Amino acid sequence: MPPADASDREETPAADTGVLVLAATPLGDPRDASPRLRELIGTADVIAAEDTRRFRTLATSLGATWTGRIVSHYDAVEAERLPGLLAAVREGATVLVVSDAGMPAVSDPGFRLVAAAAAEELPVTCVPGPSAVTTALVLSGLPCERFCFDGFPPRRPGERRRWLETLREERRAAVFFESPRRTADTLADAVAVLGTDRRAAVCRELTKTHEQVVRGTLAELAGWAADGDVLGEVTIVLAGAEERAAPPVESLVGAVRERTDDGERLKDAVAAVAEAAGVPKRELYNASVAARD
Repeated sequence: MPPADASDREETPAADTGVLVLAATPLGDPRDASPRLRELIGTADVIAAEDTRRFRTLATSLGATWTGRIVSHYDAVEAERLPGLLAAVREGATVLVVSDAGMPAVSDPGFRLVAAAAAEELPVTCVPGPSAVTTALVLSGLPCERFCFDGFPPRRPGERRRWLETLREERRAAVFFESPRRTADTLADAVAVLGTDRRAAVCRELTKTHEQVVRGTLAELAGWAADGDVLGEVTIVLAGAEERAAPPVESLVGAVRERTDDGERLKDAVAAVAEAAGVPKRELYNASVAARD
């Protein structure tokens, strides 16, 4: 074989380099743990756990014995832990990263660590497994061939409503997590912004003893949440917006005129109205000029 060139040698990690492993953990039922997760718990040199007590409980329920060092790896200490975990990988250690439930880095600690390891070209791999996002999607009963995930909604009402505005015309199903304490308020805001008839599903305590999926319109779900306390881990799936026929450009001339009467340039007014209505800017511009003339 011909000798490897310099670039090949640079891309090959050193023989003593370890590996960073992100592993999904069960959402509730320990039986959902993969055999690879059990194996890694027993062989990893360092285990970075979002909650060390919950990790120990999980490992015990799996009958897995760990020999590696366990360190906490939650939001407040993620940046602080990063240098030490990277150093462990450089020195040949297998570093296992787990969150309380589901996949690390998906609204849980892990993203910064993966980005930093990738920047140094350190080996990074993943043990796939349970995910609240995909579990909620398939249980929602909503079309989910295309979907987006949006983490947690903003906590403040004004910011939350502005966030919901971005989903008004979103054609994909949208999945997001929510605190049980804010679920009723979020659904009420969704009714105000998105209307009463948009369909959705609230998935609670997925894979656990008290799993519950409530399906219906936003108005129905908001009423359900307002009638009683929502408990447990909550994932919400929102149906994609239905395609609407674009209105005739002539019907939008008045909206353009209102904006220009307030001092906005015609070009800017046309662009804003056309984008909101989904009509070609050129056609609306020509119609506006003709009406003004």
